[in-house]
Amino acid sequence: MSGVRHLYVHLPFCAHRCGYCDFVTLVGRPGEHGAYVDALLRELQLEGGLLAPRLETIFLGGGTPTYTEAAALRRLLAALPDAGEITIEANPETVTPALAAGLRAAGVNRVSLGAQSFRPALLDVLERRAGPDAVRGAFATVREAGFENVSLDLLYGIPGQRPSDLEADLDDALALAPEHISYYELEAKPGTRFTHAHGDELARQADAMEGYFERVVETLTGAGFRWYETANFCRPGREARHNLGYWLGRDYLGIGIGAVSTVGARRWRNAPKLGAYVAALARGEAPARELELLDAGTKARERLMLGLRLDRPLRFGDVAEAIEPDGLARVVRLGLAERRNGDLALTRRGRFLGGAVTAELMA
Repeated sequence: MSGVRHLYVHLPFCAHRCGYCDFVTLVGRPGEHGAYVDALLRELQLEGGLLAPRLETIFLGGGTPTYTEAAALRRLLAALPDAGEITIEANPETVTPALAAGLRAAGVNRVSLGAQSFRPALLDVLERRAGPDAVRGAFATVREAGFENVSLDLLYGIPGQRPSDLEADLDDALALAPEHISYYELEAKPGTRFTHAHGDELARQADAMEGYFERVVETLTGAGFRWYETANFCRPGREARHNLGYWLGRDYLGIGIGAVSTVGARRWRNAPKLGAYVAALARGEAPARELELLDAGTKARERLMLGLRLDRPLRFGDVAEAIEPDGLARVVRLGLAERRNGDLALTRRGRFLGGAVTAELMA
């Protein structure tokens, strides 16, 4: 089947911007949600010729997609093409029985629920609106609506987090029995107000992060989850197929402000300005974009960086151009990577040091 098979849709609106967030988000603006969806659909029409007749995945991310005004969200979902996996990100406080039922009726078959933690004090640090009971209630609501593929997003490395907090969060997550768990180290980007407020504590606990990560992996794999990507764990057959497309280097189309597309040897990123985006598409024009041409070396480096995040081997020939031979010899000698049958793979120990091993390999 020809054509791009993965579509990303960016819905930037949020009730509140968390201090650690550096995504393209907009607070509130309920009167602009409908016009933004109009623009999304015009961009989809402009670029629709790039897409395959049937898509493998659609991912609605943000922002908080489920904060989008209900009628506008329904209109968007009704106009999207068919796909095998349709995921929407949701913050717990936005999830109601009516919303969950509407998503299910519109063909959404996977929900990614932003829990982050079950400890009230840590949720306060993160400026999250939903407490632990709201997270559990939202999870129950999407289950009652018929969703059989639910993912939880969680964080470790939150300022003030103790090992006992991490253990308790893992227990609480497993008690809900999700099909998928994404467990990320908190990254406070320079310049965010979160870094200004908590920079000293983040620096103080930096040395503990490797131990926290190992505890996450040990607990989730011990509970029967597959550690299939650096920060992602799933029940059998429940990988995040959309994100897997990125990690495998497949083409994808992104629509919306700030959205990125990679098709063949071209990558473009839509400018993040809402007004300019809506105005351009109202005129029938593509929004302002940054364009990057990808040569073979760049694609090989990206294939190496992303592919080594997975628990499956890489074909060595696909990444040989990106590899420094002496670096490869070192990591193999140290037991961090191995060559077998024309493939390259990190060992389990190498996966715990993934970023450093990849940097050592990179030409």
